[in-house]
Amino acid sequence: MKRKVLLIYTGGTIGMEKDYETGSLRAFDFGNIFQKLPEMKLIECEVSVHSFQKPLDSSDMGPKEWKIIARLIGENYNLYDGFVILHGTDTMSYTASALSFMLKNLTKPVILTGSQLPIGDLRTDAKENLLTSLYYASLYENDDAVIQEVAVYFEYKLLRGNRTLKYSAEYFDAYQTPNYPVLGQSGVHLNIEKDFLWRSKTGKQFTVDTHISQNVLFWRIFPGMHLEHFSEIPNMKVLILQVFGSGTIFNSKKTLHTLQMLRDQGTEIVVVSQCVSGGISFGKYSNSNIFTKIGAISGNDMTAESAITKAMHLLDNPDYKGSFAENFAKNLCGEVSVL
Repeated sequence: MKRKVLLIYTGGTIGMEKDYETGSLRAFDFGNIFQKLPEMKLIECEVSVHSFQKPLDSSDMGPKEWKIIARLIGENYNLYDGFVILHGTDTMSYTASALSFMLKNLTKPVILTGSQLPIGDLRTDAKENLLTSLYYASLYENDDAVIQEVAVYFEYKLLRGNRTLKYSAEYFDAYQTPNYPVLGQSGVHLNIEKDFLWRSKTGKQFTVDTHISQNVLFWRIFPGMHLEHFSEIPNMKVLILQVFGSGTIFNSKKTLHTLQMLRDQGTEIVVVSQCVSGGISFGKYSNSNIFTKIGAISGNDMTAESAITKAMHLLDNPDYKGSFAENFAKNLCGEVSVL
């Protein structure tokens, strides 16, 4: 039996082709992808295509589009065995992270991919990324999907979506998961590291929860900055601070006063690290004790993209019992190593 995969095209470089007369890039009709990429007909799965009416640059992708994708998967969940989302590279990690929280109790693969060069370019990475993503999205054993989470496939690597970050705008190998192992690699064979795959342990049915709050602010701490600016921002319910190393910040009475004032106003403060690898460890250095004093929340080894979208999903979400801090500390879908 051939597996059925829904290919969702949102936009991005992968859907472009070069006009060799002018040298400029132009979008092509993704409904004609089978003519552009005849190799797709050789894959052992049935592929259906759904394109955004207006393809978007990934910098225009946000909560509205995340909800559209999540609902589209929800509406087609029982009709398809897997889903591949074609997406621009710049914000793919945000979309992958957001979808991982919105698509609850997944038992089917949702794989995001894209490319650094257009599919019509002679040296494109688009064909391999797309074809192998379709393979992974249709990979089943004993009627169970091998991949049961939101993943990113890029340049021979399958990665957990909410652990990814884009670290290169130039190389084909554009994504990493510094704090989590690679889920699989493609070479002569498609390899899967089954011990690292996520499995929902709730036993509940798949559901879509599109709750997203945008009263979240992300701020990177830098030497000499004035924290007083925070008091000028209204309606800030969650402040995510990207701090130094394993959780340090300048140790002054003014810092403590400003952050405590925010906490007294009801603002939740989440702390993540500026380091690509590793995470937050309150108490390791004395300059991190300020966060313990004010009741800040450790983001442990989460990426900034994952921390932001998780906070947006949890804030004021009526489907979660308990406090924001309690829910943020949980490992909901493999996004954090609970230390």
